[in-house]
Amino acid sequence: MIYETNEKIDAKQINALALAYMGDAVYETYVRQLLLTKGKIKPNQLHRAATNYVSAKAQAASLKKLFDEDLLSEEEINIVKRGRNAKSGSVPKNTDVQTYNHSTAFEALIGYLFLLNRTERLEELITIIFEQKGKEE
Repeated sequence: MIYETNEKIDAKQINALALAYMGDAVYETYVRQLLLTKGKIKPNQLHRAATNYVSAKAQAASLKKLFDEDLLSEEEINIVKRGRNAKSGSVPKNTDVQTYNHSTAFEALIGYLFLLNRTERLEELITIIFEQKGKEE
């Protein structure tokens, strides 16, 4: 089982970019599941709809919402800061550096919560984000 594997990983010691790598995959899985439950089944529809959630701009906006509503714990804020300050060594193609850094911070938070098996907290934050996105659509 995947969660047993997570117990062997010390998420608090993992590089912020590795947390973001994991968070990217986890968040995209949640987004894909959401879109399928909304009845979007054509690949083109799915891809276009997914970018409203998984683009750097969308993820940076989601992180801003979590901060604006004071929804993050001190521990989570520290992970976000680690993610934001991580140096990836690559230049973002379709966005500015600040947006890219905030997107990476968001993904690091998602990866961190996932690797710590804090599924309830992870899903609480994702639900808040999805509800906000639903209001914007």
